[in-house]
Amino acid sequence: MTPPPRPAAVRAARRRDRRVYTRSHPLLFALLAAARRRPVTRIGGTLLIHGSDPYRHALTRIPLDRTAAGTTAGAARELSTGTVLFDQDGTGHRDTRRAVADRLGAAGVERLRPVWQEVLERRLAPLAAGRAVDLVPVAREVAGATVRALLDARADPRHIADAAARTAAAAVRDHLPGPRRPGTTHGAAEPAAQLHALLAPGRTGTAGRHRPQPALTPGEAEETGLRAMLAVAAVTTTVAALPRAAAWCADAALWDQAADDRLRPALVQELLRVLAPSPLLPRVAAADADLGGCPVRAGDRLILVARHAALAHSAPPDALSPAPPTVAHLVFGAGAHTCPGARLAHAQLDDLLAALAPHRPTVVRARADRASALPGWRSLTVRAALPPGQDR
Repeated sequence: MTPPPRPAAVRAARRRDRRVYTRSHPLLFALLAAARRRPVTRIGGTLLIHGSDPYRHALTRIPLDRTAAGTTAGAARELSTGTVLFDQDGTGHRDTRRAVADRLGAAGVERLRPVWQEVLERRLAPLAAGRAVDLVPVAREVAGATVRALLDARADPRHIADAAARTAAAAVRDHLPGPRRPGTTHGAAEPAAQLHALLAPGRTGTAGRHRPQPALTPGEAEETGLRAMLAVAAVTTTVAALPRAAAWCADAALWDQAADDRLRPALVQELLRVLAPSPLLPRVAAADADLGGCPVRAGDRLILVARHAALAHSAPPDALSPAPPTVAHLVFGAGAHTCPGARLAHAQLDDLLAALAPHRPTVVRARADRASALPGWRSLTVRAALPPGQDR
């Protein structure tokens, strides 16, 4: 019988994982932690939304301004050469979501699965020989190879992952509250242009960073905008989530659950709930409303704290006693604003855990990514806990 997580191990795992927040945005993390006791807190023209029900209400019942500056939509528009999923309304929004859903539905994910499974098999093989593996480069290659296959791109997966990660860091950093690091305010244009060149239909991206590609036609520009948005979302989620999930399993002694084919799907859902790879969803209200008894005015900035809405701060991951799906799925949004990449994220994490579980790896070195706006590790090195060939 698989034992439940030990409290001491869970505390150790939470202490390590907290570092990805406190090292990159310590002031923001402290502010959100201080305000989380109330479901909704107003600070001037900003509402901090922590409660599960208000969070869901804000996404499903309050009209949102898709193009406002300082939101995911605004950042996507600024970094795109064409219209993208975030800033479309009405029929255009629904049509684009349908196209994305087709690519990331059950059949699409199964088509992509061999791509990242090959990367995992090759990159994790040193564990069986007793050697250490840094999981962050592994996650980057998984992300780049997946995006390359998803979009039928021709560029090197490593170049795609690098450009997407740098674009994501700049875009998210620009719309998160809190002070900016020196020299990071205007850093998005160059990586975004490089990413567009790498992903443009029929382009190889071989011109590099300092040799411009030929100009895009209007049709290519619109398609490239959508492709760039998909790449940024996929790389950001993958690189943030996979190493953190492995660290949780190692520190909280969750490898027994990860090794159990019956429990692993629930563990995957629990880990994604607790990780909340995109912990904040910045939005702007487009009309007056009421949120948990707190008046909302058109133009108010809404900071939806996915991490707290999903109870990541209070309920540790446990496949034996998982949170209700209505709570766990909040890290991927709600209603029409549900992330279309949720199925892909679940499948990739499931395969990573299945590949790591036989080795029961432990963390030997970890360094938080101070430059990234999303919580993640710059490096996370693991080593098999058992000698090569020895059964548990």
